Amino acid sequence: MPTVVVPFRGSDPKRRLAPLSDRDRLLIAQAMLADVVAAAALVGEVFVVSPESPYPACAGTAVNHVPDPHRGQGAAVQAGVDAAVSAGAPGSFLVVNADLPCLEPRDLLALAGAVPADGLAFVAAEDGTTNALGFDDARLFEPLFGPGSAGRFAALGSSHRVDVPNLADDVDTLADLVRLAARAGPRTRAALAAIPLGAAA
Repeated sequence: MPTVVVPFRGSDPKRRLAPLSDRDRLLIAQAMLADVVAAAALVGEVFVVSPESPYPACAGTAVNHVPDPHRGQGAAVQAGVDAAVSAGAPGSFLVVNADLPCLEPRDLLALAGAVPADGLAFVAAEDGTTNALGFDDARLFEPLFGPGSAGRFAALGSSHRVDVPNLADDVDTLADLVRLAARAGPRTRAALAAIPLGAAA
């Protein structure tokens, strides 16, 4: 059973959704996080790395909170992996971003099943960043996130790119929200129903 680490920016997420109000950006971000965590909790133990705790969005779901070290996504993921190891959580490890509203348990299982021996599996976003990682040994993780990170992860030995649409489809813009709305999880759909996207776009 894999352990899932989810980094989450916290109270000021998804800045590229700036046409939306701060309140609505937070509402959408927390709803997407809740859908990601709900899917992850059906697969394994979940560690969420964020400045704030507890998470109203994750109420009713067992989540381990890890304080964000405030040194970027790579450091946040490392903190989550370290906390999972210290807690004796089982490997393999899956790292998934919090802005994947269409995520389903089967997507995580597909990623876990693609992890090569002594290597890692990764899912690239359309813009060349990395939306998800899978690895069996915590020592294999390297904090290579940021622009072009998919190429850096691909260059690591024994790495394997995995094509999982629900892991590749992240949300950066209002257009992404509109495009993914029909496939999004129930919490994200409920949040979208409460936000006037047309007026903001």
